[in-house]
Formats: sequence, C-alpha cells, structure tokens
Amino acid sequence: MVSELDGDVPGNLIELQNAILTTESVEQFLKEMAGLAARLVADGLACGMTLQPNGRSVTVACSDPLAACADEAQYQMDDGPCMHAMRGGHMVRIDNTADMRRWPEFEKKAASLGIRSCLAFPLSANGKSIGALNFYARAAAAFGMTETRRAENFAKNASGALALALRLASYAALNTQLRSSLTSRTIIDQAIGIIMARERCTQAHAFETLRNASQNGNVKLRDLAASIVTSVSGEEPQPASPFEED
Repeated sequence: MVSELDGDVPGNLIELQNAILTTESVEQFLKEMAGLAARLVADGLACGMTLQPNGRSVTVACSDPLAACADEAQYQMDDGPCMHAMRGGHMVRIDNTADMRRWPEFEKKAASLGIRSCLAFPLSANGKSIGALNFYARAAAAFGMTETRRAENFAKNASGALALALRLASYAALNTQLRSSLTSRTIIDQAIGIIMARERCTQAHAFETLRNASQNGNVKLRDLAASIVTSVSGEEPQPASPFEED
C-alpha cells in the first residue's frame, strides 16, 4: 500500500474521503486519519495528531501509544518538533535523536522510548495552524525524500479533510467525542505512574511493561490501565476532561 502513495495525491484524497464517509464521529475519523498516516507514509511508523481545541495541546488520536508518549513529552517541555511545526507552520525533522542537537531534552526522552527519528507537519484550517501531524520511527534517518514527500502530501490533504470534519461538528459535539480518547490517555498515564512506583523503573520501561501485558493478555490498553488504577485506588478512575473550563 505504501508504494501507491509515492507522490499519489489523489490516493491520499480517496483514503481520506472514505474515512469521512465511513466513520460515525469526529473522534473515530481522527483515529482513522492517524492510522492512515502511519500506514501510508512508511512501514513501522507511529503517528500522533495534535490539536488545540481550547488552547491546550493534546493528542486527539494516535496510531500507537508510543506516539502519544512522545507527543506528551513535548507538551510538558513546551518544546520539540511537534510544537515548532505547529507554531512555525513548517515541517520539522530529527534524523537521529542520539545526536541530541536541537532539542536535547526531548531527544533524550524520545531515545529512551525507542524513537530514533521524527517528522512533524503543521495542520491548518481556514489559514490558521490548529495542530500538527507527528511521525515517529524506531530507525534513524527513517524519513528520506520519498517518505517526506508522502508525509507532506498526506498532511496537506489531511488539513483539508480535518477542516471539513471540524466544520461539520459543533464545538460541544467535538468536546464530547474527544473526551473518551483523552480520558484513556490520562488513565494510561496513571497506570504508568503506578508501575514506575512499584517497579522503580523509568517511564519508558513502565510503558513497555503495560503494552506487553496488554498484548499478551489480549486486553485493551485502557481497560488494563483502568484495572491497575482501580486496584490501587479502590475505585474506577474518574479523570477530569482537559476540555472543561478551569
């Protein structure tokens, strides 16, 4: 499938049109878009989609929890390729996180997660930057000319599709639809924190432990995380939505 996207802009549009027509909510569409981006640009990528629905950067969809972890690290640092692509409105790339040249703190964190290269593109609607499409690879220099062209084409078409999807949904509806996704991210983070405390390990190791248990037990990552949190707190996790007003 990847080879079909070598500069094939119509192919991008068809995939995105199909996603809009077949998904039943904005949340589902965003998840489908992130998955498409990861599959169509290159093999073995993780993709996260950053939006700022209320001025806060959040990962509203990802193809792999690894992307969400890498995105979240940048939000906490307020720095990194995702943030710069979103603010500057241009592509940002890291060829090897081991070099630790441009964003040493983020690159060190990314390397600890097993990420060796990154690529980020801005997402826009009505001429304004509203987010970023973030790609992560476990291999260094994973984004050559071909992969970069595919990602750029996808990001341009994704911006148009995203603008249409957001126009079709009211802000209140978007808030409701994204709440579940963001709640899942919060619950997973809580479970990672518990594992770190129990095992006295790094965040990256805790995440890998949780993911391996999810895969081996054939249990959804959120459900497993929720059971861990419940076992410690004695009640089901009830995190506040970041879309609610302070």
